[in-house]
Amino acid sequence: MTTPDNGSGQGSAPAAAPGETRNVRFAHPGSQYFAVLVALLAAFYLISNIAATKQMDFGGWVVDGGVFLFPLTYLLGGIISEVYGFRAAMRAVFVGFTVMVVGAVVFGLVTISPALSDSHNQEAFEILFGWDGVYIRILVASLIGFVLGQVMNSVVIVKVKERFGESNLWARIMSSTVFGQVADTFIFGLIAFTAFPLFLNVLPGVDLFVMMSWTEFGSYFVFGVIYKCLVEFLLFPVTYGVVRMLKNREPSYGIGS
Repeated sequence: MTTPDNGSGQGSAPAAAPGETRNVRFAHPGSQYFAVLVALLAAFYLISNIAATKQMDFGGWVVDGGVFLFPLTYLLGGIISEVYGFRAAMRAVFVGFTVMVVGAVVFGLVTISPALSDSHNQEAFEILFGWDGVYIRILVASLIGFVLGQVMNSVVIVKVKERFGESNLWARIMSSTVFGQVADTFIFGLIAFTAFPLFLNVLPGVDLFVMMSWTEFGSYFVFGVIYKCLVEFLLFPVTYGVVRMLKNREPSYGIGS
């Protein structure tokens, strides 16, 4: 006898009784599917942070260039957490973190390397990608926001899964998205664009400047969270399909649980 599918990609089961923790199932993160998900997460993260060096205004809606791709990093983080568990999700976040640090080192080395005598863009490149430029500020803000946001995203998914088992995937994805995006968007915008980190200008060689007013930051935060959550909600059918496919194709899913 099979149990009905209740939005999880697997047969559902009743929720655990109060005080109980359900023995949840996860796959081992050693497959080609996990590797592809981690590669996409790292790539989307790197591209989004480079794009975030530009701020845009769509009729009063202030956003950065990462708005087009960054929401998908939380979709991928949610899929990894749901199928492979918290530790695997943190491994993926660490890979993304490492890629960003390597990118910062390379951009810094390129910046300080001698330019051609007729180069006209060296100063602009230094402002964006130098070790004391906009990119480093974006990098620090992004690393802090991304790690905390993804940890919250993964914890919510795993904890809700422990409570309800394989059922109610939609509840795990939706709730984790809201918590993760609120934390990430606030922390990132606060450090990357506002006057908050300007106290660091007392340090030698640091010359930070305001990139958004507090009013613009308020608009950035509110509309940014709404937009990112809306993107993930609209893409939930895709998330559901990918999760179901992975649970069916991962031979280790549920082994040892």
